[in-house]
Amino acid sequence: MTATMHAWEVREPGPVEGQPLRYVEKPVPTPGPGELLVHVRTCGVCRTDLHVTEGDLPVHRPHVTPGHEVVGVVAATGPDVDGHAVGDRVGVAWLRSTDGSCRFCRRGDENLCPASRYTGWDADGGYAEYTTVPAAFAYPLPGGVDDTALSPLLCAGIIGYRALLRTSLPENGRLGLYGFGGSAHLCAQLALAQGARVHVLTRGAAARRLALDLGAASAGGADGRPPEPLDGAILFAPAGELVPVALRALDRGGVLAVAGIHLSDIPPLKYEQDLFYERELRSVTSNTRRDGRDFLALAERHRVRATTHPYPLSRAQDALRDLKAGRFDGAAVLVNDLEPRGPVPPA
Repeated sequence: MTATMHAWEVREPGPVEGQPLRYVEKPVPTPGPGELLVHVRTCGVCRTDLHVTEGDLPVHRPHVTPGHEVVGVVAATGPDVDGHAVGDRVGVAWLRSTDGSCRFCRRGDENLCPASRYTGWDADGGYAEYTTVPAAFAYPLPGGVDDTALSPLLCAGIIGYRALLRTSLPENGRLGLYGFGGSAHLCAQLALAQGARVHVLTRGAAARRLALDLGAASAGGADGRPPEPLDGAILFAPAGELVPVALRALDRGGVLAVAGIHLSDIPPLKYEQDLFYERELRSVTSNTRRDGRDFLALAERHRVRATTHPYPLSRAQDALRDLKAGRFDGAAVLVNDLEPRGPVPPA
């Protein structure tokens, strides 16, 4: 008999204050050629999951299971899998696959691949007891860090790292972070470890306290001004109205990177006030696997750690509501507290 599992599905995209998700029982997926079946231990709750659930991102897969910050154990392998074995601990992240042959992939920019596909958007993700991942896109994970602490590193951490690279921050530079949730609080730790002076601008009092506890030089309101000009800044909040605010805080030659996959409309910019003196505005699109490997290595070296708030898997909808309302600092993580039920179906 085929084993079944519990999983969340986007019933109908809409405000998370309603009931856009439903908790269902369905068959455990079978890994295809080159894929791993992963028994989910933890899955971080990312703002992108909120965008998928509420319909800010267009539907790519009807009734998709969100989640792309998965720490789990290989439960089975499909045909033609090398380098992974049942029992290995692996990470499953946002970037699920690329074509590997387009001009972007060939030049090392696989994050720009037009055929790229994403976990929890194009394919079912980690708000479930099991998920699948192409073996070539699964991350080996460092030892000595528990599953809950690792989950947010797999998207929030990786995207924050890529956004930091996009700022071209000079050595010992002055960095501004607008918004201070799951991604920003990891990015801040890495930037501080690399010698940056970090200023945080965010709406939540708890987030401002966390920023100062982690070593930020200042923490103020999201629409305020940092105490000194910035060499670089990252906009983590999905608020387009903060783009001109952040640009005006930049010193000459400074760069603002927008880290989110979704952003509300940006108001008109004034060239002389917002962009002149070679200030730059850059977007961030997903990440490459090299970004992921490099970040995980740096996180281990510098002991970058997520501030986490665990929720049982059965409360995923509550976790998304709390994320939207700003009820916690750091990152929420779903913990699979359900034991595997029945045999895993053969590949």
